[in-house]
Amino acid sequence: MDLDAFRWLLTDDGQALLTRAGEQVEQAEQVGGDELAVQTELRRHAEPAQVAVALTQVGLRRRAAAKFGPSAARMYFTHDGLEQATRLPVARHRAGRLDAFGAGTLIDLGCGIGGDLVAAAEAGLTCAGVDLDPVRVEVARANLAALGLPGAVSVADATRLDTSPFDVAFADPARRSARGRTFRVDDWTPSWSFVESLLRRDACVKTAPGVPHSLLPEGVEAEWVSDHGEVKEAALWSGRLASARRRATVIGDGGLATLTEDDDPGLSPSSADGVAVREVGAFLYEPDGAVIRAGLVTAVAAGVQGGLVDEHLAYVTSDASFRTPFARGYRVLETLPYREKQLRAALRERGVGRLTIKKRGVDVVPDQLRKRLDLRGDAEATIVLTRAAGHGTALLVDPF
Repeated sequence: MDLDAFRWLLTDDGQALLTRAGEQVEQAEQVGGDELAVQTELRRHAEPAQVAVALTQVGLRRRAAAKFGPSAARMYFTHDGLEQATRLPVARHRAGRLDAFGAGTLIDLGCGIGGDLVAAAEAGLTCAGVDLDPVRVEVARANLAALGLPGAVSVADATRLDTSPFDVAFADPARRSARGRTFRVDDWTPSWSFVESLLRRDACVKTAPGVPHSLLPEGVEAEWVSDHGEVKEAALWSGRLASARRRATVIGDGGLATLTEDDDPGLSPSSADGVAVREVGAFLYEPDGAVIRAGLVTAVAAGVQGGLVDEHLAYVTSDASFRTPFARGYRVLETLPYREKQLRAALRERGVGRLTIKKRGVDVVPDQLRKRLDLRGDAEATIVLTRAAGHGTALLVDPF
């Protein structure tokens, strides 16, 4: 989508076509119509290129609902901008932290389509955003206007701006190169060296969840955030915004919960001094991905009065049943044979035909194993394949 095409979409004629396109797509889905018929009908009212822009926007809004909820129906997107945008619940959590800190003004360096600007403006911050891409800037400006939120957006090079007039600087470096998505910080735009310079002041930088702990500058807080079980990002907080070294934040239907290293007694040979490796008890807990990334598995173990099944694996076991936002819980029903032939016999004996396979620390491909087991039966079961104290084990479990 080029700039002129998007600006036309914001005109009265463009808005009328966009509304009509959304209605036509919805009607076609209800009656089993196809996209070609929708295009033909819309071309009675607009040029083919204009129809293509409107239909693309309808499709992007539908995809964006997973990230932006009901707001997506009024917002605008580009393909790449939507892919990189922060989920609104995660962006709102970040904005909430900034508001709690007392930040009044925010500069978003590389604002994309404006997802983080929207959340910050909702929280009452005075926001400005810059981006090198004129289309994204126009989209971000339109999103603020569509949601009735204040904010200024302009085309500028983030690396050349003086950010000192703002209370907080925020950046979300693009993690793509000419070869596609990249996990090398040297390929980020802006670069990692710019990120390091930004983190010398009150700032927040959104990074990939896989950012190495060894890269984190001294005095910077790394917060891994998951939304309904999916680890979405690692946010780096610096200056007066940093309140821990490692933090895991989980967002779910019940709200938000957080752990830091202050909650972590660490691993110890003796459970009296911390969390120890122990035999599998009556319950097994699978920590949330944000907890694992933050290195706070032993904090979860302490929270459920348990220990680790293996020193090197992120499974926790306990003799007590706990509901915790930081882990999925399973009741351990029994230990099954670990060898494949004997495991197949045990599952067939129990009439298992539908099998969920969880695994960690063992060389198993669940889909391939499920096919080889060739199970038949009416019962449904979940097994966990892992190592317990260094040895392979198979546990029949019941999620709760």
